[in-house]
Amino acid sequence: MAILKPFPALRPKPELAAKICELPYDVMSSAEAKHMAEGNPLSFLRVSKPEIDLPDITNVYSQAVYDQARKSFSRLIDEGALKQDPQPCFYLYRQVMGGHVQVGLVAAASCQEYLEDIIKKHEFTRPDKEDDRVRHIEVLNSQTGPVFLTYRANPAIDELVARKIEEKPEIDFTAKDGVRHSAWVISDKETIDFIQAEFARIPNLYIADGHHRSAAAARVYKARGGASNSGTFLTVIFPHNQMQILPYNRVLKDLNGNTPSQVLEKLDAVFIIKEGGHSKPTRKHEVGFYIGKKWYELHFRPHFAATKDPVEKLDVTLLQKFVLAPIFAIDDPRTSTRIGFVGGIRGVAELEKLVDSGEYACAFSMFPTSIEDLMSIADAGGIMPPKSTWFEPKLRDAMFCHMI
Repeated sequence: MAILKPFPALRPKPELAAKICELPYDVMSSAEAKHMAEGNPLSFLRVSKPEIDLPDITNVYSQAVYDQARKSFSRLIDEGALKQDPQPCFYLYRQVMGGHVQVGLVAAASCQEYLEDIIKKHEFTRPDKEDDRVRHIEVLNSQTGPVFLTYRANPAIDELVARKIEEKPEIDFTAKDGVRHSAWVISDKETIDFIQAEFARIPNLYIADGHHRSAAAARVYKARGGASNSGTFLTVIFPHNQMQILPYNRVLKDLNGNTPSQVLEKLDAVFIIKEGGHSKPTRKHEVGFYIGKKWYELHFRPHFAATKDPVEKLDVTLLQKFVLAPIFAIDDPRTSTRIGFVGGIRGVAELEKLVDSGEYACAFSMFPTSIEDLMSIADAGGIMPPKSTWFEPKLRDAMFCHMI
């Protein structure tokens, strides 16, 4: 069962939400965050990327950075820009990105269920990133960035959500990137009870994005001896059929001593190659390859994908196992400095730009991993390769904060 709890969210004043709410801390550099927050004292990047208000030489993991986060967070609360609801509520959070619409339930999920793997993972976490989020939670006594969860869609919940979003939202703004963000409050006991009962029938939730946030919340919960006020973590939970996964593309610094023609010759042993084909793959087991200002359409030869293992048949796994490691000598993409990853939101034009500039030697354009593959792998206890998924749109920090 999935235990979800209402909570009294700390939320922005509706008329200030567009100035306060920001993209997650981990999708930008400190320099990019500083530029984005310039001239906006209300920007939540001053809380989530507090180093932007300190000298450039400041170590981003120094205590001064966390102290600055607390100072900026307290200022937003003291000035009334952020205000906590008087009672526990559920919330709905809708995002509209072009023609894509997704509506999630904002709730407090169980740290204990995370530890018991009822809330399923599909990625390894890095201790240094976990440590950073633990310190951020501890210094603020708040979770300010939600974990992005999904579940197999439930018709009764879908019907409730459809009715609720016909009402006027409490918060409604369009961000500079064109994504529209809207929020509704669910405060009546009958609806809260209904939501809890329906989710109690759902066997598992799945982390789509936010493995470090959820791991950090569970660590704080354990460190505080299982105290009930720290026993939940901030989530937005979307039905699986509304999720939008974009590809996570690869760019390589060099050709590992090969000439372009030698690379193509070696790729021919793995793929059926079509010169001048799709730059953006149209189906599973198809890859775009860019080199020498030309695109090639690559199709894995059937025997390479002939496996029932859900991890082994992922395109990112096949590429790593049969191309990146043997041809380019990139054995560990987590640590190699010869490979870069480009989120699909940037498009194939970004890949062309990186290669044509000479910064990279070639690029691979991937077909997106499906949400069904993600859930199957998580159900089997598997771990996906690094940089397998890029979810869009991104949840905005400060739309909802969970005080613990």
